[in-house]
Amino acid sequence: MKRIGILFIIIGVVCIGVFGYQIIGHEQSQKQSLVQAEERIEEGISQQDDPDEDIEKIIEEFDIESDEAFATLEIPKLGKTLPIVEGTDPDSLEQGVGHLSNSVLPGQEEQILLSGHRDTVFRDFGELDIGDTFIVQMPYGEYTYEIRETEIVPEDDTSVIREMGEEVLVVTTCYPFHFIGSAPDRFVAYAYPVSE
Repeated sequence: MKRIGILFIIIGVVCIGVFGYQIIGHEQSQKQSLVQAEERIEEGISQQDDPDEDIEKIIEEFDIESDEAFATLEIPKLGKTLPIVEGTDPDSLEQGVGHLSNSVLPGQEEQILLSGHRDTVFRDFGELDIGDTFIVQMPYGEYTYEIRETEIVPEDDTSVIREMGEEVLVVTTCYPFHFIGSAPDRFVAYAYPVSE
């Protein structure tokens, strides 16, 4: 009986060690991605010398590679600034907030879809309320969005990804927020541009 107790303690210590290692790895990847995103933003700002340059043309010509950190997502209520990475595959989501590649970018007047893990980048996401804001800093400008509605959908519900006929920042994460294991649902926040 004593051996079984020791075995459970060893298994528990190993599990905690693996979990801790994964968290540290995620945080390190996110820090590196944030540096890369901030460099890309600075580079974009420094190249926009002409204030009369057509912003629509700049947005249209903006190019992103898969897994590249190219922008930041600021969540003022949570005091967080997170890197936005191109793609929503596991490698991209390990580095930061993923941008669904076939959705548009800020300024293109359609659905912008961002996704992230509830236990890494979107920790404390449950504290957000209607009226809270997201700020997306792109290399070609800053865009502020206000959360106007939220919903919870099953994890396999793809109806969230759609043309909306207007610019909407859709941010998704797993739900319930404190669920242990693979969560069965997705929390979806719909945020609309805030007029300057």
